[in-house]
Amino acid sequence: MEFTVFSDESFMREALKEARLALGKDEVPIGAVVVCENRIIARAHNLTEQLNDVTAHAEMQAFTAASGFMGGKYLEGCTLYVTIEPCVMCAGASFWTQISRIVYGADDIKRGYSLLSSSVLHPRTRVTKGVLANECATLMKDFFRKKR
Repeated sequence: MEFTVFSDESFMREALKEARLALGKDEVPIGAVVVCENRIIARAHNLTEQLNDVTAHAEMQAFTAASGFMGGKYLEGCTLYVTIEPCVMCAGASFWTQISRIVYGADDIKRGYSLLSSSVLHPRTRVTKGVLANECATLMKDFFRKKR
């Protein structure tokens, strides 16, 4: 009998696949997946350039898709995996979804929500940071190095 082992690293690898899709579209390479009961229910990546929409961050796209899958606006019992620390906008949106957990790869030292306050998140949301951080950070650094 074969079974799949689910881990934060395996789901972050899926978010990294999304980030690479964004990179292929010349978008800032951030990817996200939402997981519920060890099943990916939403996949997304940044689409701000393609949609000409500053709110089209990977997390926002993932929340919308996950809410559609769940049939409601709340994501209790779900986990967001995102390659970079959410910005204040995305952290605020996560508050309203009441998502149970956020797992992110690399810190965003310029725009991450933790620069403001962790109280931007819902009080019941648990956070795990640093999952595959080097791989997540390298993708971003390489993208911006080529832009400059």
